[in-house]
Amino acid sequence: MALALFAAPALAAAGTFQVPQGCTAYATAQLRNCQVSQHYRCPAEAPGDQWAVYMDSEGPHYISRIDSETRWIDSIDLETGERDRIATEADPASFSTLLATGRDDFDFTTRSDSGEVRRYVGHDRLTGASLAIDGVALERTEFDLTAYDGAGEMVWHRWGRQFIQRDWRIFYADTEEFENAFGDRDSVISTPVTFALPGETGFLSEDPEFDCDQMMARVQP
Repeated sequence: MALALFAAPALAAAGTFQVPQGCTAYATAQLRNCQVSQHYRCPAEAPGDQWAVYMDSEGPHYISRIDSETRWIDSIDLETGERDRIATEADPASFSTLLATGRDDFDFTTRSDSGEVRRYVGHDRLTGASLAIDGVALERTEFDLTAYDGAGEMVWHRWGRQFIQRDWRIFYADTEEFENAFGDRDSVISTPVTFALPGETGFLSEDPEFDCDQMMARVQP
């Protein structure tokens, strides 16, 4: 789709996300770690493609586009302006395989506008556990993912738990561990807490609601 979709989203009203023209939003998710995400589809694109815009207390910071198999198609970091597109795929991600067999392995590369290459190798596995968050049915997964640079050196390693929403064909974060090439480690919790669907209170809200006090405390001198 046109690059206009990668522009920082405009405000239709105070604190309300404006869906790009011609597209339709289907859910807003309030997440832990002071995040809110907007999810929408655009009929002019390939069937099954969808977008997500992630926002924190300062506004939109990341946009991603995936296809019906949850393959990484396109993304942009709105803080740095760096854009990454799918490049090569030795083993494409397959949501269908995950649902059918309980596990999906993947191995693919992306290339940024600056020419930086990243290789991503990992897997997702259904645990068999399911739950509902705010009335939305989710299934728990475990994942392991390693990123390598163009020379084959590890950049970072992530592992932990996520959720899938089967009908929406999407992943949501839960809890994960992160380790960089220097051995520095961190834990992140970004679990969805509430969902708002069209017509519900909070739909298209740009204001994150959970853990924002803790985030502010971290940056205090």
